[in-house]
Order: sequence, then structure tokens, then C-alpha cells
Amino acid sequence: MRLASVLLAGALTLAGCGKSETPDEVPATGEVAVETAAVEPTAAMGEQVFRRCVACHTVDKGGANGIGPNLHGVVGRAVASHPDFSYSGAMKAKGGVWDEAALDAYLKQPMMAVPGTRMAFAGIPDDADRKALILYLEDQSK
Repeated sequence: MRLASVLLAGALTLAGCGKSETPDEVPATGEVAVETAAVEPTAAMGEQVFRRCVACHTVDKGGANGIGPNLHGVVGRAVASHPDFSYSGAMKAKGGVWDEAALDAYLKQPMMAVPGTRMAFAGIPDDADRKALILYLEDQSK
């Protein structure tokens, strides 16, 4: 009888393992909620994201244009204004300045933000990746 009591106590202990004591932490779907610490995007992270861009762009001061314009100094620069680069009519017509908000919208979905752009890139859907990339470009603009 004692062995049965010990086994029952062990089974009950294991059954409660990992369960929250407050029922509001379990989503309505019945799935267990997993909290992850939010990581603040950094320019160093953005350098990794920029690897997606190097086939067409450079960020070196005085660097050459590639398929796309050199992006050194892009943050705060007027749209379609890098010297010696042939921009699409759509990009020329966009106007404005490449501030954080404009870059964020463009990098999320370039072809939606500037219909007719020649930038054949689907975009960066992850908010943190875009923020990190913008921080990197800002850092490279100094």
C-alpha cells in the first residue's frame, strides 16, 4: 500500500510539472504560452541582415554603385539622389527623405511602397530585422 501511495504522489507531482498556478497564463487555444525575452535590435545585428543586400548594394564611403545605389549616407538623404545612379521613374517620383519611417516602409515591401521600383526584392517582413538594418545603415552614414 505504501508503494502505491508513493507512486500516486509521484504521478501527481509530475502531472503538475511546468503548469502555471494562474490560469490566465494559458491561452484560450489550450497551447502553453512561452515567454521570450525581447532582444533590442542593434547595428551589429543589422550588419548580419545587410548580408541579404550585398549582391546589389555597398555601404562604403565613396564606394561604387552596384545594381543598386551605394547606401553610405542613405539615412537622411533625399530619395533618388545618390550621384551617378540611374533611378527608376517610380523612385524619382517618390520624393522625400530616407528617414527611419520611410526606410522601414520601403524595406518591409519595396514593390508595394514604391510601385514600379526596379528593386526586385521581396522585403524584410520581420520588424526587428528592419530596425536592426536601419540602425546599421544609420551607423554607416556617419
